[in-house]
Amino acid sequence: MKRFLVIIVMTVMTGMLSNRVSLACTNFLVTRGASATGSTMISYSADSHVLYGELYYWPARDYPVGAMMDVYEWDTHRFMGRIKQVPHTYSVIGNMNEHQLAIGETTYTGIESLIDTTGIIDYGSLIYITLQRARNAREAIKVMSELVSEYGYASSGESFSISDPNEVWIYEIIGRGHGKKGGVWVARLIPDGYICAHANQARIQTFPLATGKKNSISITSKDLRRIFDPVVECVYAYDVIDVARENKLYEGTDENFSFSDTYNPITFSGARYCEIRVWSFFKSVSDEMDQYYNYATGHELSKRMPLWIKPKRKISNHDMMTFMRDHLEGTPLDMRLDAGAGPFGSPYRWRPLSWKVSDDPKGAEYTNERATATQQTGFVFVAESRNWLPDPIGGIFWFGVDDAGTTVFNPIYCGITDVPECFRVGNGDMTTYSPTSAFWLFNLVANMCYSRYDLMEADAKKVQKELEQKYIAETEKVDAAAVKLYENDVWKARDYLTEYALKTAGNTFNEWKKLSEYLLVKYIDGNIKKEKDGKFARTRNNYPEMPLQPGYSDKWKKAVIQDTGDKLLMPAGAGH
Repeated sequence: MKRFLVIIVMTVMTGMLSNRVSLACTNFLVTRGASATGSTMISYSADSHVLYGELYYWPARDYPVGAMMDVYEWDTHRFMGRIKQVPHTYSVIGNMNEHQLAIGETTYTGIESLIDTTGIIDYGSLIYITLQRARNAREAIKVMSELVSEYGYASSGESFSISDPNEVWIYEIIGRGHGKKGGVWVARLIPDGYICAHANQARIQTFPLATGKKNSISITSKDLRRIFDPVVECVYAYDVIDVARENKLYEGTDENFSFSDTYNPITFSGARYCEIRVWSFFKSVSDEMDQYYNYATGHELSKRMPLWIKPKRKISNHDMMTFMRDHLEGTPLDMRLDAGAGPFGSPYRWRPLSWKVSDDPKGAEYTNERATATQQTGFVFVAESRNWLPDPIGGIFWFGVDDAGTTVFNPIYCGITDVPECFRVGNGDMTTYSPTSAFWLFNLVANMCYSRYDLMEADAKKVQKELEQKYIAETEKVDAAAVKLYENDVWKARDYLTEYALKTAGNTFNEWKKLSEYLLVKYIDGNIKKEKDGKFARTRNNYPEMPLQPGYSDKWKKAVIQDTGDKLLMPAGAGH
């Protein structure tokens, strides 16, 4: 994820994201046939060490003929240029618009010589301009292709997740080189009943080539008018292979051309830091992933994972939230089990990802794991689109801020017209604390949990689970009430959903504030207060009972002894 200022559309509306950090962000994609309810879902964690978590909102607007819009680069707020405005834009909440179209991304960088620094459209602009202009995934692919073709693509390699109520696509793009407009890209429809994922490594390898036949399932960008034909399942830039040949990146046949292997060749880092997150997601719902363990850990790079798999069970929206909290638990790479976890089993490792021992004469380099859930997260979402409901009601943007492991996913219907104060743009920033900001509150709790993960994390998970299950259970009732209003007045339905979003976000904020106070009282100074009947235990004279002092695990004690030798050894019989 990168730092950005949201696009100026006639009037200025700003919202910061983070400076670009490599190996960040994760997307999981679920088709209707693979989901428990028949919805489509994509998830996204916007990860960066300088990203402030906010919920962005653009209202729908009409513009006069000849209107222009200014585009600013997300990384630097550098003015990129002006592009033509469309007569009407759709409302957008976060990364989902009022038609249930959702877009997420991960940066894979790829061949850096192909970045066009003269382009106007960076990848962030591509997402949010498209959400304001497209009604479904196929239209989004068309808009994205036309935008970069007309105005130039200014970013490095990106993978995009694109979903609407019926379909889910993966779209991967990279530039053509300095001063060359447009991008080379491939978009593939995820087969119904399957799931996909990407995490900072390009994943589309070979793809079906257009044949020119009437029933062809693939088309090139020269034939974009056919993208709305349901038989089309693959679309790509007409010169995606030619550009590779021109840049001496590929010499094989067209049929053997692999987008990923050409524009983002797999390396140890690409596997161990990126594909490992895809592998862990796939492994959660498949018994076939052990064969790819050596690949995902960076030691057998020729055995690539499939682009998509069929899960052994249906996936719910709460499953998706859980998958986004993964720390490689239950795998050989479980981050809670080695010395790096510290005395309290933490699955977190502070950066950098790779490290050396300063006095090692061999200069050996080691790595930390890069799991899906990570501390440096601005916001995270699960976008759920449901085709059996009217658009403003069918799309739920389950939104949370900070680390997915200790966040709460809040139900934000795509038809709302206002943003809860705790998520509102401008309510604090990365260097300005705000007592009413959810980002700062969730960071407070997360950083408390990091210090005593083995115990505090369970307390946070309890409240997290209660809130999310409550909101999920309410969905059916809220849907029904909104549909009843929608039948007579669309805007009354949208007002109702807005009030519901404001109420639930406020409830989450209040409950998390109580949790922060509870954790402080319970775990102050390394002690653990005893509890009885839901309250902290007191003696008969109403004085706090002596707290628990559990100390450290035997594994940690042995590590200390190995490090200190006899320095801490007490003489036999010395007692206390």
